[in-house]
Amino acid sequence: MTNQRPLKLARSACAILACALVATPAFAVNKDMVQLQTQVQDLQEAVAHLQQSNDERMGVLRDLVQQTADSVNKMSVSVGTLQQQMRTQQEASGTKLDQVSGQVQSLNDSVDEVKARLNSLEKALQSVQNQQQSINAALQNMAQPAGSAPGNAPGQPAAAPAGPDPSAAQPTAVADSGKPSADVPFASTQGPFANSQAAAAPTAAPPMPDLYNSGLRDYMAAKYALATSEFHQVIQSYPTDPLAGNASYYMGEIDYRAGKYAAAIKDYNHVLDQFPGNPKIPVSHLHKGMALINMKDRDGAIDEYRALIQRFPNSPEAVAARAKLKDMGVRPTASQD
Repeated sequence: MTNQRPLKLARSACAILACALVATPAFAVNKDMVQLQTQVQDLQEAVAHLQQSNDERMGVLRDLVQQTADSVNKMSVSVGTLQQQMRTQQEASGTKLDQVSGQVQSLNDSVDEVKARLNSLEKALQSVQNQQQSINAALQNMAQPAGSAPGNAPGQPAAAPAGPDPSAAQPTAVADSGKPSADVPFASTQGPFANSQAAAAPTAAPPMPDLYNSGLRDYMAAKYALATSEFHQVIQSYPTDPLAGNASYYMGEIDYRAGKYAAAIKDYNHVLDQFPGNPKIPVSHLHKGMALINMKDRDGAIDEYRALIQRFPNSPEAVAARAKLKDMGVRPTASQD
């Protein structure tokens, strides 16, 4: 009995010890699980908070992007409107430049015509003055007494008439200056050589001012065939006269209007090459470039416009050339390309 009691106590202690050994790992495992679950829950809350913050930021960013897109669209519309306005202004400016160039050219043509008329009037006035001098001299000769001589002194007897002088029938020679003699009216139409001069007159070319003025009048009246013939005669008869350069220019204008661009370029080149100081040089450059454009020679036209701008930078033709190069998308000078 006494031996069984300690045995029961030992068994009970073993059982308690076994229970304690079994219960300790289970309790540790539960504590770790609780901590892990707590950490997972904290992590989920942090992720949820981060997701909410990202959503808010994305919403703000989306609004900013939308506002930026709206601003860009408005700016695009404004730029498009501005480009259209600039294009319209450029077209209007180009049209105005062409109109101004045409008006300037018409003014130059009118000035040329006025100059030619002034030359003709000056020549006619000189002829009238010469004729008046001749008439005055003839009237003075007729007013002298029949029995007196111009050289007799007062109080001396008049010289006896010696009969008709053979030399009196001969006309006084024309002075070297080309003016008729003051003693014989209309001397240029008298004398033994009158018939030969009259015969040679039809074959001689008309005077330069008259011929050029006639061609310019026909050109202004749009009588291009007749004007071409007269300008051609000016060039053939007076090739070195400055007005021959003007005649070549107007022949180029006639050919250009007729669509004969190659012939027009040849006429403009004649002005540019043979008459470097002619006032038609700038407009010849400009219209030659226009003729080259019509002949699809873009590079040649660009070179011609640039040559005009370089030689005459402040001329109205240079302004028109700059506008045409701008329309072609080309800079006025080759060094800037």
